[in-house]
Amino acid sequence: MRIFLLEDNELYARRLEYHLALNPENEVRRFSNANSFLAHLHEAPDCVLLDYGLPDKSGTEVLKLIKEYDAELPVLIVSGQEDVSTAVDLLREGAYDYIVKDDNTQDKIWKAINNLRETVSMRKELSELRAELSTRYDFQKIMGLSEEIQKVHKLIAKAAQTNISVSIIGETGTGKELVAKAIHYNSPNSKRPLVSINLSAIPSDLIEGELFGHEAGAFTGAHNRRIGKFEEANGGTLFLDEIGELDLNIQAKLLRVLQEREIYRLGSNKPIKINCRVIVATHRNLAQEVREGRFREDLYYRILGMPIELPPLRKRGADKLLLAKHFLSTFTKENRLPGLKLSKAAQERIMAYPWPGNVRELKAVIELACVLAEKGIIEEKDLNYNSVSDEMDNLVDEGLSLKEYNRRIIQHYLKKYQNNVVQVAQKLEVGKSTLYRMIKNKELNIN
Repeated sequence: MRIFLLEDNELYARRLEYHLALNPENEVRRFSNANSFLAHLHEAPDCVLLDYGLPDKSGTEVLKLIKEYDAELPVLIVSGQEDVSTAVDLLREGAYDYIVKDDNTQDKIWKAINNLRETVSMRKELSELRAELSTRYDFQKIMGLSEEIQKVHKLIAKAAQTNISVSIIGETGTGKELVAKAIHYNSPNSKRPLVSINLSAIPSDLIEGELFGHEAGAFTGAHNRRIGKFEEANGGTLFLDEIGELDLNIQAKLLRVLQEREIYRLGSNKPIKINCRVIVATHRNLAQEVREGRFREDLYYRILGMPIELPPLRKRGADKLLLAKHFLSTFTKENRLPGLKLSKAAQERIMAYPWPGNVRELKAVIELACVLAEKGIIEEKDLNYNSVSDEMDNLVDEGLSLKEYNRRIIQHYLKKYQNNVVQVAQKLEVGKSTLYRMIKNKELNIN
């Protein structure tokens, strides 16, 4: 533990230094005046032993300056005064402990330092974790050199500087959640929680409870109080993924929360103030959803904030190969595999393929290729694409009639969306009755 000792009595300071240094894990550094000590505060001590009576500043002044610099740094006040009111005032100002100078001072300090060890250790771990998260989600690591992705980098940097709401638009697999994390962990809220919820993965009748929480007894099975995602994210960031899937009833309640900045748990009439940044994401065209009456216009403008549109991988040119090599390098290192290279044919195929699953699909294909590859080379045959995607990719080569093209495209999306006729109708912008008629006439197969 790194201990800074601020004591103007040199003899007494040497005695304390000797006593603390009996533990080889302690590194003690002495200072005789406040100005010298403050000039070295940036060297990050684990705790401070502060003499209350200094020649150039009072202990109270020094304590305040320390807390302004680092509110979490533990400070032990060592004083010749036994005035209880002074001790109470200093503890209120944030001192960790107040120790009176007497015959047992050294033992008291020794005990206090030992009690601090676990707290200091946890503080270091938390600091390292925050630094790791900040590095991990550095937006420059959203890889790409294309003009489209460079525009995204600039927007992320601007969004991170303020608390503006952000809407992220992009196809599935383009990295919307990664962008949300990059914004949060590079913003002033980075030390507060980032809470994510995928709204498409939750049944509509449960979403309200997930977002706003509930009291015990609010509904059958609600045995205990539970806080919602808004309360979890208080002071930080709430990421609402696939917001376009919300039904109109929940949209109205979400709008009220965003306007009033307060929520009501299910089963309660007591308002709870919330203060969190909201980032939303969707693969839908929300403006089109508004025009067609499936999304509230007032909510649309409330959440729009700074829109960031993520380009699909097929429009990112050479980024496809850059990302492929990155995923290859990462996977081989994580799994302690020998170095691999992409053959020329494999590279050409990666560049030519449209990647309907975007970056997520590319990552999965490359990782499987790393396992299948032989002799240190990933060949074209090692790149295994989704069979449905291949079907759509090669459809234009079959010389079909327009009617058959339409049928095959609809059949593809029925399979993709597990025969959800309503979702397919919305995706392809065709009437539900048309799809039901085709199913009835056995033009489509939903088995």
